[in-house]
Amino acid sequence: MKIAILGAGVIGVTTAHYLARQGHEVTVIDRQTGPALETSFANAGEISPGYSSPWAAPGIPAKAVKWLFMRHAPLILHPQINAPTVRWLLALLRNCTSSRYALNKARMVRLADYSQVVQTELNEELGLEYDHRTQGTLQLFRTQKQLDGIYKDTEVLREGGVPFEVLDQDGCIRAEPGLKATRDLFVGGLRLPRDETGDCFKFTNALADHATAAQGVTFQYGTTIQGLIAEGGRITGVKTDKGVVTADAYVLALGSYSPQMVKPLGMTLPVYPVKGYSITAPIIDEPAAPVSTIMDESYKVAITRLGDRIRVGGMAEISGYNNVLPEQRRNTLEHSVGSLFPGAGDLKAASYWSGLRPMTPDGTPVIGKTRLDNLFLNTGHGTLGWTMACGSARVIADLISGQTPDIETADLGIARYG
Repeated sequence: MKIAILGAGVIGVTTAHYLARQGHEVTVIDRQTGPALETSFANAGEISPGYSSPWAAPGIPAKAVKWLFMRHAPLILHPQINAPTVRWLLALLRNCTSSRYALNKARMVRLADYSQVVQTELNEELGLEYDHRTQGTLQLFRTQKQLDGIYKDTEVLREGGVPFEVLDQDGCIRAEPGLKATRDLFVGGLRLPRDETGDCFKFTNALADHATAAQGVTFQYGTTIQGLIAEGGRITGVKTDKGVVTADAYVLALGSYSPQMVKPLGMTLPVYPVKGYSITAPIIDEPAAPVSTIMDESYKVAITRLGDRIRVGGMAEISGYNNVLPEQRRNTLEHSVGSLFPGAGDLKAASYWSGLRPMTPDGTPVIGKTRLDNLFLNTGHGTLGWTMACGSARVIADLISGQTPDIETADLGIARYG
């Protein structure tokens, strides 16, 4: 079949790879000049199945109120008062119950664990270069209250068979020797040894190059998608500024911009652009630098080693579609990494970036068929796009090819929203 994929981020490119591997003729359309130039460009650099949890959780509304008054707040609320924002926030609040949290987390862990297996197979097969490391993630707690509150998380990890270690100060320093100079700032940590790190931009570009050279995938860059053409319960084409692209099936992988594409078709897709920020600094003191990823629990900031660079990413800003770079957000990122790893990176030389994470109110991405026979969705992965990318792509490729996916997928589609 001829397949058109809308979007050349990590979701779209992995989808193209697995569809082409199953023998389909694949075209990927994107407005940018190359792959992974939006949300996939400078994310936190984590592949973290162990941290696959929905933001909507018991206690989050109370925490959110507290965060709003912090100097270095992990949550920034500047919402545009419109119907989609209000609907999304109310749906998020409805998911902040114990029962819904357990249901949503189970879905996310199922997909994330599967995705790690699929990506491992991909790495072994292709040997892509992307500053890849397999040294785990250390969630670092600055207060005893944070450390004491991990019981529920460790129970979920234990039930899911996810390996973990609860570490004291010395254990944290053994895992991350660069923390030795700042041991007084934290009391302990939770380490997930199976988690991986790497540069998502490099990974996506390397896979796109392989898809082009070895699989015959066509990438139409610099092409603005103007809409989907529907007729008789099917999509008959993609309208672009360079003409209409036709195919037998279509995959929507436009991240935060996916709802705008299906709204004219009468579909309400609850995906919201939650803004995140990152800085990337060159390492200037090797022994003082992190060796993998540290999650600074107080500020919800991830500090990741990417080759000879340090990527610092985090925060969640509810402010609609914008790419403004406020100095205050950069200050928060610099405060987190500068306090834990002082002098490790040249913060003055760091690049500063923001991206729009496509978040669903229940945390689970939207993957699967729509009521239009040949339109499929692969979007809404939030902060876990790379963590879930290969598994999501494999699922979509199987569904389009008429094969039964390796995991349960009935509860991943848009139908769960009614």
